Amino acid sequence: MNWILLILGGLAEVGFAFCLGKAKESQGNEMISWYAGFVVMLLVSMGLLIKATQSLPIGTAYAVWTGIGAVGTVLVGILVFKEPATFLRMLFIMTLIGSIIGLKAVSH
Repeated sequence: MNWILLILGGLAEVGFAFCLGKAKESQGNEMISWYAGFVVMLLVSMGLLIKATQSLPIGTAYAVWTGIGAVGTVLVGILVFKEPATFLRMLFIMTLIGSIIGLKAVSH
């Protein structure tokens, strides 16, 4: 169950990065709404990380959480914000995904 919480926390990290990107593109009340979403997603993400680390090793949990956030944020950048999807960028994302899977596989 704690692995599921950790994955959800990593996805919430992607959510707060998405909110930051949308706030950057917005003005006025819309920008404030996106920043409010950022704060909510940040609290959810941190809360789930805290809960998951009560039974998972902190080093592994933190690495997986940040890895999910990093991979997800790059993919959101490519798919939503039209950032470039170069060969090297995708190669390193695949390397990061492999590392996350490896950490999960060797953790108790």
